[in-house]
Amino acid sequence: MRVLVVYCHPVPESFCAAIRDTAIEAIVQKGCEARVIDLYAEKFDPVMPVDERRSYNECAPKDPALEAHIAHLAWAEAILFIYPTWWYGLPAMLKGWLDRVWAKDVAFAMGDSRRRITPLMGHIRKLGVITTCGAPRWWSFVIGQPGRKTLLRGMRALCAWRCKTLYTAHYMMDSSTPESRAAFLAKVRRKLARF
Repeated sequence: MRVLVVYCHPVPESFCAAIRDTAIEAIVQKGCEARVIDLYAEKFDPVMPVDERRSYNECAPKDPALEAHIAHLAWAEAILFIYPTWWYGLPAMLKGWLDRVWAKDVAFAMGDSRRRITPLMGHIRKLGVITTCGAPRWWSFVIGQPGRKTLLRGMRALCAWRCKTLYTAHYMMDSSTPESRAAFLAKVRRKLARF
């Protein structure tokens, strides 16, 4: 299986980086291919320019900086998002990537009436999220987990019918310990081995 890892964290030595490295190791050990998009390292521009927004409903993005990202999406059979949950949702960098890359004629098509969207990501059979979250699990549920819903409900709707999903989070990250972090990395390995 070809797995695209979309990684989003600005700090190179963050715990999310350890999660990314553990995930890639687990993916490769399972015999799968992995590609990584590191949004901060490559200085991805999440801001949609005016002209891009004006033509958003008309055609696929034409910015040459997005070509490699679109090619990675076309290559992938599975996508694994690794990011910190900030204010209960996706970091702005990751949200901007979704806005600009999962676009018309890339992730979906629109009919002439624009009343119906046709998914174009049917080759994506698995969609996963591994995140860290400062809040406790119960509070994240009270808030409604908007990041999880964006990716595993909203974006999943553009993927293969019965696309399998994975979600795991290290809650209470702000008060985590070396033991809780080690246990979480072991959990990531186990979950990805089964996923």
